[in-house]
Amino acid sequence: MERKFVLATHNPGKLKEMTAILSDLGIQVVSPADVGITVDVEETGATFEENAMLKARAICEASGLPAIADDSGLCVDALNGGPGVYSARYGGEELDDRGRYQLLLNAMRGQTTRAAHFACAIACAFPNGDTLTAEGRCDGAIAFAPMGEGGFGYDPVFLVPEKGKTFGQLTAEEKSAISHRGRALADFAKKLATYFGQTASI
Repeated sequence: MERKFVLATHNPGKLKEMTAILSDLGIQVVSPADVGITVDVEETGATFEENAMLKARAICEASGLPAIADDSGLCVDALNGGPGVYSARYGGEELDDRGRYQLLLNAMRGQTTRAAHFACAIACAFPNGDTLTAEGRCDGAIAFAPMGEGGFGYDPVFLVPEKGKTFGQLTAEEKSAISHRGRALADFAKKLATYFGQTASI
């Protein structure tokens, strides 16, 4: 029996990524548009997990189907963990990706402590009220200048020491193997398989 889950995204890349991971569990992943809903959720949570759960619950309620959402961002030690949950809105809505990472580099000027990590939280809400959460992180450092054309967001300035490259210089495959999102997805798939095992036997 194929189960249908709604993924809270308009990003076809994320949909494809989630489909590849969950199809083994007999899950069909669809977008809100596929089931005829549009939900605009205000991300008022103080953590990535809270924001992901807000989105998952809203989509689940609107669609009547299990819903999955994620929230992620960049946490920089020298900026007390910022921009964190505000990563996508850092510097205001009018800035693009390049504007945001340039603002970050300016804020880091003169900082010798460059440690940072990307964090990702995935939340899943079921119509029966059950929830699942998973998290992943990738440790690295803020580069002194952008490098690489790949990825998006802060990827060109996020340096992965063991690779000696930024996320912007890695191939999509290299990045997903070590990224916060890749790790969170792997953790989520494992928890979901366990959940189905338990609910199937109830």
